[in-house]
Amino acid sequence: MATIIPLDINRRKSIATALSNLTALVADDMNAVNQLIIQRMNSQVALIPHLAGHIIAAGGKRLRPILTLACSQLCGYAGKRHHKLAACVEFIHTATLLHDDVVDASDLRRGGPSANALFGNQASVLVGDFLFSRSFELMVEDGSIDVLRILSHASSVIAEGEVLQLTTTNDSTTSEQAYLEVVRAKTAELFAAACRIGAVVASRPASEEEALRTFGLNLGIAFQIIDDVLDYSAEQARLGKTIGDDFREGKVSLPVILAIHRGSEAERGFWHRTLDDADQREGDLRHAQDIMHRHNTLRDSIDRARHYGAIARDALGFFPDVPVKQALLDIIDFTIEREF
Repeated sequence: MATIIPLDINRRKSIATALSNLTALVADDMNAVNQLIIQRMNSQVALIPHLAGHIIAAGGKRLRPILTLACSQLCGYAGKRHHKLAACVEFIHTATLLHDDVVDASDLRRGGPSANALFGNQASVLVGDFLFSRSFELMVEDGSIDVLRILSHASSVIAEGEVLQLTTTNDSTTSEQAYLEVVRAKTAELFAAACRIGAVVASRPASEEEALRTFGLNLGIAFQIIDDVLDYSAEQARLGKTIGDDFREGKVSLPVILAIHRGSEAERGFWHRTLDDADQREGDLRHAQDIMHRHNTLRDSIDRARHYGAIARDALGFFPDVPVKQALLDIIDFTIEREF
């Protein structure tokens, strides 16, 4: 079922290389960050680096720490403080992944077994706590009250977002506003913080700090909307997780909300049975996809993501036209048009 609007070949190629282009611009800094990550996830308790190393080695785009490094470069920063802060951002993100997989009872992460599937729920939760603690150690070592305020606030908001999502799960009456509140908290807040601290370490004016916060926040919203679209439209081999996980877990995402609002009484009854009552049967996922296709909810969700991408693009207007700025603009397109 095709849902992504076709693009011309040149633009598709540009989008396909966007992440590698941005990564190349911060490659030396990212190497330093990776070394810090290895050092700081070490522990005398052997299970901790073993489990943490499993999820970190599983890959992923490393987009959040890359954004910290790129935004620091965009602001003209030439020091090394951003290395520890990028590692801090990655630890926060990794900790949330460990906790999320336990909450969601996920068995697959980035195409391989999840940490909780291999090591158990208790170990995964506790190692997630360890990584959160390591992130706060890195914040304190940096010594900036502003950095500590931004990243500690992001950590608490992420936790609030995860709890808020629990209240919307298995509830087909969830509004688009409530959905966006979850997205802002559990995903976009860390994007915003990761970008914002680039201006903080460079001692840039408040206007640039706010511009990067706006860029990251809206990029993060777009990123999560597309993640929710891909759960119904992507190929499992590319996505690295089981397709339809959100449906099976009763999560009410934007494509579902639009389908409920646009659907018939019988279709709303289907969503009530499968989501609210968690009564799912053979073929229900396919039927859910058919309903979404009928009402164009996946395509329209992508358009919503483009709206937030446009806000992110405008936010970068403050900054000079240098290669890293263009790479960040290209990342917006990559985030929206990606297939994984």
